Amino acid sequence: MTSSEHTSVLLLRLAAPLQSWGDRSTFNRRETRPEPTKSGVVGLLAAAAGRSRHAALDDLAGLGLGIRIDQPGSILRDYHTASDYRGQPLLSAAVTAKGQQKPTSPAKHTHITQRFYLQDAIFLAAVEGPEELIATLENAVRHPAFPLALGRRSCAPAQPLLLGQRTGSLQDVLRAEPWQASSAVRARWGRENGHASHIDLPATLDDPAGDEVRDDVPVSFAPTSRTYTTRRTRHTYLAAPTGLTPDPTQPRTTGGHDPFALLGW
Repeated sequence: MTSSEHTSVLLLRLAAPLQSWGDRSTFNRRETRPEPTKSGVVGLLAAAAGRSRHAALDDLAGLGLGIRIDQPGSILRDYHTASDYRGQPLLSAAVTAKGQQKPTSPAKHTHITQRFYLQDAIFLAAVEGPEELIATLENAVRHPAFPLALGRRSCAPAQPLLLGQRTGSLQDVLRAEPWQASSAVRARWGRENGHASHIDLPATLDDPAGDEVRDDVPVSFAPTSRTYTTRRTRHTYLAAPTGLTPDPTQPRTTGGHDPFALLGW
């Protein structure tokens, strides 16, 4: 992207009951990072645009990315066991000269795997690039060619996913956009903080001079040759509008009976 190109920022609200953004997973243990990876966001955009796993990713991988953590959520561990219904020992990854899998030795009848998810998390993702490409991606997310997911296929996004285009730098756009946390989280925070007009939210931004290196930029999504390269990022806090009306005399929002008031929710 040359300096003469006009840029735009596409805003995505990444929210779902479950999300999973792995970058160092193994077969038996699938981890998740505490925030979306660039490979995960690029994968979502590529799916929306109808690109195959073998398609080139240079234009998407070259987009700038900023992630604001509006609601961090919590970690959920999904514990799995697998066994042969006939009671036979499980097969190993090793094969014979004839290409047949060898039985486990010593015999193993139960296989354990663990998968980790983020539950009830909400992120604001800002994707920066040339205006024409960003406009194409906005239309693709609005009318996706393939089902969209937040990390894993089973993690379907909640609505709204697409917030539209904005102008300005990644940092300025993320700072200006209202807080995207759930209404319950925002209401509770408002009661505790006097309905303040702004909240400091953690954010991670692409930055060539950043002090952290992440190995999550996709070069290829081909199933037999997935390849990634690195990027530099920096962490900061951004004072974002809460969307709450400052009124210290009214710690609760009006509008009717609150059935959870006695519980302090």
